[in-house]
Amino acid sequence: MNFRNDKPYNDLPLLPPDASKCETLKIYKELAEARAVLAELKGRVSVIPDPLMLINTLLLQEAKDSLIIENIITSNDTLFRAFSSSTMKIDGPTKEALRYREAVLHAYNQMKTNKTFNDQLIVNIFKKVTNLDESYREAQVYIGNQLRVAYTPPEAGKPLKQKMKNWMDFSNSLNTLDPLIKMAVLHYQFESIHPFPDGNGRTGRILNVLFLSKTGLLDLPILYLSKFILEFKSEYYRLFTEVTESGNWEDWILYMLKAVKETAKFTLNKVNAIYELYIKTIELVRTEGEGIYSHELIELIFKQPYCKISFVQNANIVSSRNTAGKYLNKLVDMGVLKIEKEGKENLYQNVELYNILAVG
Repeated sequence: MNFRNDKPYNDLPLLPPDASKCETLKIYKELAEARAVLAELKGRVSVIPDPLMLINTLLLQEAKDSLIIENIITSNDTLFRAFSSSTMKIDGPTKEALRYREAVLHAYNQMKTNKTFNDQLIVNIFKKVTNLDESYREAQVYIGNQLRVAYTPPEAGKPLKQKMKNWMDFSNSLNTLDPLIKMAVLHYQFESIHPFPDGNGRTGRILNVLFLSKTGLLDLPILYLSKFILEFKSEYYRLFTEVTESGNWEDWILYMLKAVKETAKFTLNKVNAIYELYIKTIELVRTEGEGIYSHELIELIFKQPYCKISFVQNANIVSSRNTAGKYLNKLVDMGVLKIEKEGKENLYQNVELYNILAVG
């Protein structure tokens, strides 16, 4: 393996790697466990009446943690408020988190009709997460700090484009490698190519969850992988480096499979808690809501932690602003919502939903 950390890694091996390194007994044991939990999550998600109940909530959490990996920090409350408020002054990190969510949804909707990775899709993800009107990098970049270069990706131009073409060919191919193993391999390779001047980590983490959706392992892009990577960040970089320096695919793949398994469990617990609260709220409002109950109203207050009067109006649940306000204020009286001020604007917080999302 012709690798030096201070020289462009133009000899980065093309995909696929040697199957004997990717399909060991240890890997298959972890794979079986990861697939079982992922299948349970997929089944549970299928009973949620409106996908936005999960996309708007769990995806914002994934966006927040993905940014924290790169030391871009926003809080749950700031992010949830910014998503619902029309008057709030939004800081830079929160804007980046909202762009991350938009990038995932845009790419996810594109892949519903065309289940392939291509240059346009990947470049558009990069543009949305970074807010830069650029494409594949045209200059050399280095990973490290002023004291030490840890890794130098392939040169821009022909080497980079060759590696990306190989990446897309492999991602779209129908081979015998299990999709979860393939996702781990693709993630390593994308970050090693480092095709963009900025935002490679965020773009790569989005591609992970899109690949699970593309291969049918998940119907919605809601897996919380960044939480695990953030928690075991040093191990992530150590194992990544071992693939580069010694070809140790086994431990890297085991790490990524464990990430899928543990975050699928975590996400499943969140989905179960949200669904149980949703059913409980339906029963409460149906029996004690004095005529305000409708499925549409309950779904609306579960689409994001903060609701407001205009949301009720725009959903055509009621015909007037006054009635919309009365409905939300009734839910406040019942303890389902509470009023929070954002400037001159009233935001109605779904108290228990907010608490579910804030834990962990």
